[in-house]
Amino acid sequence: MRLVLKQHKATNDQAHNFILFDSKHSYAAQSGLIGTGLPNHRSVWTLPGAKEELKPGSDELRVRLTAAGENGIRVAKTYVFRRDSYVIGVEHEIDNQSTASVAPHAYFQLTRDNVAPEGEGSGTSTFTGPAFYADSEKYHKVEFADVAKNKAKVPANADNGWVAMVQHYFVSAWLPAGKEEREFYLREIGKDKVAAGLILSMASIPAGGSAKIEVPLFAGPQEQNELEKIAPGFDRVVDYGWLTVIAAPIFWVLQWLNSFIGNWGWSIIAMTTLLKLAFFPLSAASYKSMAKMRLLTPKMQKLKETYADDKERMNRELMELYKKEKVNPLGGCLPILVQIPVFIALYWVLMGTVEMRGAPWILWITDLSAADTLFGHIPFVNMPLGPLPLVMGATMFISNRLNPQPPDPIQAKIMLWMPIIFTFMFLGFPSGLVLYWTVNNLLSIAQQWQVNRMIGASAVGKSSS
Repeated sequence: MRLVLKQHKATNDQAHNFILFDSKHSYAAQSGLIGTGLPNHRSVWTLPGAKEELKPGSDELRVRLTAAGENGIRVAKTYVFRRDSYVIGVEHEIDNQSTASVAPHAYFQLTRDNVAPEGEGSGTSTFTGPAFYADSEKYHKVEFADVAKNKAKVPANADNGWVAMVQHYFVSAWLPAGKEEREFYLREIGKDKVAAGLILSMASIPAGGSAKIEVPLFAGPQEQNELEKIAPGFDRVVDYGWLTVIAAPIFWVLQWLNSFIGNWGWSIIAMTTLLKLAFFPLSAASYKSMAKMRLLTPKMQKLKETYADDKERMNRELMELYKKEKVNPLGGCLPILVQIPVFIALYWVLMGTVEMRGAPWILWITDLSAADTLFGHIPFVNMPLGPLPLVMGATMFISNRLNPQPPDPIQAKIMLWMPIIFTFMFLGFPSGLVLYWTVNNLLSIAQQWQVNRMIGASAVGKSSS
């Protein structure tokens, strides 16, 4: 079985649509019945003879498959496809024409190997694997390695919850409705391949009777606004880890901005500007401290030269200098540390939201989720190369030059090499992330330049008076 998402292009080949379920990749959604002589996903299911397709003007397509059980039991499995929906209804109808009652169980599982999705690379490594949800234990994802080591945990039997298979940007999940008791399971079914599923019991079906069970299957993109409408906790598959409490509001604001702007690239710029304004008091204090330290650099250097052989005296004199000039040497660091969780959360928002996938900005940036490759790839290392990361590196270099240079030669060399190191790191990052970092650097340069100018003018005024 294959499931193609026509609204999303393949990561490595924009000429083709994205394939979620694929036998070649060992990723499938399976269902069947448990009981003597009842058909399962390995049974032969017969399709209708005619080609089935959703006709113009119709909002629903029902594809009915049939399989024969033993002793006159007949089973039909119907897939219900609805226009503009990633939720597929999966119905099992059991017609018991045997001479005895049957009490079947229905299972619904997702199987997948541990191969990362196409496009996963430098700077874009995200979780791939099974996940469960139940009210008692909330959202719980499982690493493939834990399944292989028999360390994986699944929720206890419950009357609620769902099972999913998560990967970057996309998810599939069985989402039973109602309060039927369900049993969760997770097991290895081959080398580097697992099956995650749930089992629902059905009421006994008497001879000559029939019964039906339906469980929806979601298979599509992780669009957060839609996921939260489908099932409780389903939006948690967009996983920001321990920074969810910060990242979720950031995405909400970013999405709100995009509803007005209509372009995710400009929305990222607007969001970065708003964050910069929100942290302006902290940033201003940090830049003022660094600007004062910059003015003190000659005096600090002179003290280091004067007391080069007496470290204790040098440190004492430095402390006296800081006290006299009312400068906190850590003043430039502490405000930045406060902002780090917010910036990391924004990083995960930009990297993990499917809304960025295939979203253009301007000129050559046609996909904010992909690396900038305007100049092709660097030979031998096969790393993408584009102007946006180079601009980011240049802005980082300028920003560093506006800050006071460390008196220690080793630290000074590290600061000199940092823009180069970060540029190579960002070559493989999604363009949206590089855009955010570049705009943040540009705003920092403008703010630092203005603070340096004000502090410099103030120092000149004091000296002249």
